[in-house]
Amino acid sequence: MMCLRMAPSQPHPTKVAFQGESGAYSEKSLRELLGTEVVAVAQESFEDAFKAVARREVEYAVIPIENSLGGSIHANYDLLLRYELYVIGEHDFRVEHCLLALPGTKREDVKKVMSHPQALAQCDNYLRGMDVEKVAMYDTAGSAKLIAEGKMEGCAAIASDLAAEAYGMEVLASNIEDDDMNFTRFLLLARTPVGGFLSPGVAAKTSIVFTLPNSAGALYKALACFSLREIDFSKIESRPTSAQLLQYLRFQQTTEAGGMGAGGALSNDRTNGEERRFQYCFYLDFLAGELDDKAQSALAHLRESAPFCRVLGSYARDSTLVGPISDTLEALSMGIGNGAQGAAAAAGAGDAIAASPRRSERRSGARASRRLKIGIIGFGKFGQFISRKFVMDHDVVAMGRGDYTAAADEMGAKFYPQFESSDFFANDLDVVVFAVSILSFEEVLKSIPQKFLKGKLVVDVLSVKMHPRQTMLETLPPDTDILCTHPMFGPESGANGWAGLPFLFDRVRTKNHARTADFLSIWEGERCKMVEMSCELHDKYAANTQFITHLMGRILGKQGLSRTPIDTQGFASALRLMETTCADSFELFYGLFRYNPHSHTQLRKLRDSFAEVERQLAAKEAYLQAKAEIADEDRRRILAEFRTLIQEAATTAAEAATEKVASTAAAAAALAAAESAVGKAAGGAGSSISNGGVGDEPGTDISDEDAAAAVAAAEAAASNSDKGVEVTR
Repeated sequence: MMCLRMAPSQPHPTKVAFQGESGAYSEKSLRELLGTEVVAVAQESFEDAFKAVARREVEYAVIPIENSLGGSIHANYDLLLRYELYVIGEHDFRVEHCLLALPGTKREDVKKVMSHPQALAQCDNYLRGMDVEKVAMYDTAGSAKLIAEGKMEGCAAIASDLAAEAYGMEVLASNIEDDDMNFTRFLLLARTPVGGFLSPGVAAKTSIVFTLPNSAGALYKALACFSLREIDFSKIESRPTSAQLLQYLRFQQTTEAGGMGAGGALSNDRTNGEERRFQYCFYLDFLAGELDDKAQSALAHLRESAPFCRVLGSYARDSTLVGPISDTLEALSMGIGNGAQGAAAAAGAGDAIAASPRRSERRSGARASRRLKIGIIGFGKFGQFISRKFVMDHDVVAMGRGDYTAAADEMGAKFYPQFESSDFFANDLDVVVFAVSILSFEEVLKSIPQKFLKGKLVVDVLSVKMHPRQTMLETLPPDTDILCTHPMFGPESGANGWAGLPFLFDRVRTKNHARTADFLSIWEGERCKMVEMSCELHDKYAANTQFITHLMGRILGKQGLSRTPIDTQGFASALRLMETTCADSFELFYGLFRYNPHSHTQLRKLRDSFAEVERQLAAKEAYLQAKAEIADEDRRRILAEFRTLIQEAATTAAEAATEKVASTAAAAAALAAAESAVGKAAGGAGSSISNGGVGDEPGTDISDEDAAAAVAAAEAAASNSDKGVEVTR
């Protein structure tokens, strides 16, 4: 998905943090990826680099994540989990070690070589040929700095050629590493993601971290979510992680999602002591954009079984940059920037750090030291809500249609009625905040003489962003700075503090960067979740996160829903949504609709979706009815076939019985005939015996015809008897 962006405004000095001293390999990698126009800011540790981005001391950070010889840098994997930063780019950096010494030093004069232990190990073969003492140090560039500042003769450092340049040292030898395939992969980190800026033609990579239940085949099933969709991996890493941290991350994830994820599993696997001791996270890089259809399906599939899953970033591969950083670098390359940018870059990282105001205060979490004069136009419920925080460290004056003098006095602010606008602006304000409704914003802004707003920082806090952005660009003088913001909370949700609540902002036009940073530091000091996002992208997201929410709540309100004795959690959530949205004014709801074109699209899609659901219900009902009718027809057909089979069986049985009876009668008749013939024959024989005696003189003989008839009758009887038996069988 390609996000729409206006032409980049004049960029403020772009600071990028890295770990190590000036001239470190991290800085050289930073320069290869981002060029020489950005300001490189050195940090003592990897965590300091992460903190610098999170606390808005710098815009970006470049950190190493893995080396082709030394493997993964596990500390940075842990920091990716702890800090809510996003990977927005990557760079494969070829490590080329150089031998550095004070100017005029010869190679044979070197007796001691100092560097980071890894650098010493990677140049071991070269150093063996020099017969020198190897001294392990905390940093490669730091070794060069130590030798240069201490004027240490006879000593050399293994570092980059950039370090030699930074500390005025001489390169005695280059490419002294044992393996010329020594690469370190660096990640570019920012506070906001760039996945939405990836176009279809850009080769993309997405980095995620997830946990799995301790069950057989869990990892296989997780990887199958991607392999079944033909999504390739480039890296997978498992890492033990604090059980308490995982529990917090899971809680944070479900809180942000508004419900339970992964089957509602928040607890860790605790079937035995080993599982309590070791909790594992899996870090996975896959070769697709987060918003690709296949990737979306794979991630949804993975989240069904993963108790915790976070996208660390979706970005272009192979040192390609997209999104705001790309626009900034393009503007810098064309020379669009103030002199401070080039001066800071030319002065070096050390000067850049010194020139950054309130760095120590921000590192400790304090607010900006400069006290601002802030004017609030619109002193209703929300205007008073934010003013209570502003007055703690700044001077606040307010102006509104009603009389809010008492409320202003109570919090330590000064109130002016709307007809006293001249007195209001006579306070030499630094910042003017418009805390009015969406519907009245344009009217109120244009009613103020523009001379009063010249040179000020003008801020809006509306729930839509493109409307105030366009209105201010068209109305305000060119020397007026414009900052569009949206505190995504209010008096109810922010009653117990602002920590963790999202504060969105877009620096539409800011020339006085220090003043803008001072104002933003108010929200940072309250520990808001700072989200830098374009107005266009905000409205696109807001059509889902805000307008749909308000629309559904008001639709439920029209239903007159109320609590029942059998409320489910889902129904209770629906009631809370209804109560919260219906408590807001209809003007706010209408403003979300009227001034966000994406809301019109969402309303049309909602109608289509409602009709589609109705069609699905009707189709399901028709299907079940047809299925029932088919089942009845099948039942009737089967019964008819069964009756036919029974009738055929009965007919067959009757015929068999008839045949048996007929056969039995025939056999009986044949047997009687045989008996008669035999009797007749026997009678003749007896007469012959009695008449003729036993001598040779025969009596009356049996004729041949009678004997043949008797034999035939016996055979017929036997045959019929067999038939009867066969039929019976």
